[in-house]
Amino acid sequence: MPHIKSEPFDTSKADQLILVDFRAISKFGNETWLVSKDGKSIFVDIIKRANEYLVKPNKITKGSDISFVKTILQYFIDELNLKVIHSNINVKPNRPKVAHFAHKSIEDFYRFKSKFRTIKLEVGFGSARHLLYRAKEEPDTLFIGIEIHTPSINQLLKQINLQNLDNIWVVNYDARLLLEMLPSNILDTIYVHFPVPWDKKPHRRVISNFFVDEALRALKVNGFLELRSDSDNYYKYALEVFSNQKVSKFSVDKNIDIEIISKYEQRWRDMGKDIYTLKLSSLKESPKRDIDIDFNFGTVAIKELPNEEKFIGDDYFVHIAKEFKMDRGFVAECSFGSFNIPEKKLLVVDRGRCYYMPSNPVKSLVNLKAHKKIIEVLNG
Repeated sequence: MPHIKSEPFDTSKADQLILVDFRAISKFGNETWLVSKDGKSIFVDIIKRANEYLVKPNKITKGSDISFVKTILQYFIDELNLKVIHSNINVKPNRPKVAHFAHKSIEDFYRFKSKFRTIKLEVGFGSARHLLYRAKEEPDTLFIGIEIHTPSINQLLKQINLQNLDNIWVVNYDARLLLEMLPSNILDTIYVHFPVPWDKKPHRRVISNFFVDEALRALKVNGFLELRSDSDNYYKYALEVFSNQKVSKFSVDKNIDIEIISKYEQRWRDMGKDIYTLKLSSLKESPKRDIDIDFNFGTVAIKELPNEEKFIGDDYFVHIAKEFKMDRGFVAECSFGSFNIPEKKLLVVDRGRCYYMPSNPVKSLVNLKAHKKIIEVLNG
């Protein structure tokens, strides 16, 4: 990440810089500045050491345009006449990333629409061998592939181009949260093939009562969730979860042949391991869901945080820490939401107005629960 090391300088001069919206100071004397230019904003941290100051983008602004960050840091060098000890901000325009039509963000699912009448979802597609095979065999079906492993995503995007496929969407996110955003009764099939067993951390398993409830809501009548696993423990666990449904229809098969298998499944078969296939079917139409999530705070009375705040609920958490004070309020680093895909934001309270930076959280139910808890904290 671009950064500067300079000799100590007068940070109060930031108040005179036209691009600096405000500066806030921590109890240790370090600072964070909100900087805006051409409609873009980032937070920049000033870490003060005895003989040098480190100037770098705040970690919560990770993912910002690198060339923009370098431009801002160079702006500080020029306007504050910094005596630079070290920097890595040779300002050159970055080669723009090539957008891929199949690569979707989680925000694309807030108002989900598709020209395809048949939609199938695969969770954790890995090598994507199964997903690519299905997409070629069913060109009139939209396949949504979810994966958190970036190299697997990049490889699939290359294959989509090479094989000239237009019926795959690729999402880098947690399937448990993405399911919340899908309309009811829209999916024909959900594939969960060989998920990580997480025997020592069962709370991290993708299959859970919550996941199954959301899956059945999103599935059409007679649509089904298909789980395949080589793990005896996962099979028994999933069987118990599927059995928790008050009204349910599911089947269990062992060592059956399917059209396409991965190299890992072939290896497990060669080792003599059992392969379990469980199918849970949707038996009724689910009510429509229209989640209208608003992350506004209204007016808050608090001027500073009394102490570091932590709260752990059944399915979410809130952690507010590292406060930076300013004349008009404060800035605090904040982590919250899902245990698996937490949000990391800066919480700004400025003249009674409160907002998240650099953007609002993803519109999920757990984030909404966390947001309401944060409002409780801010209002004492």
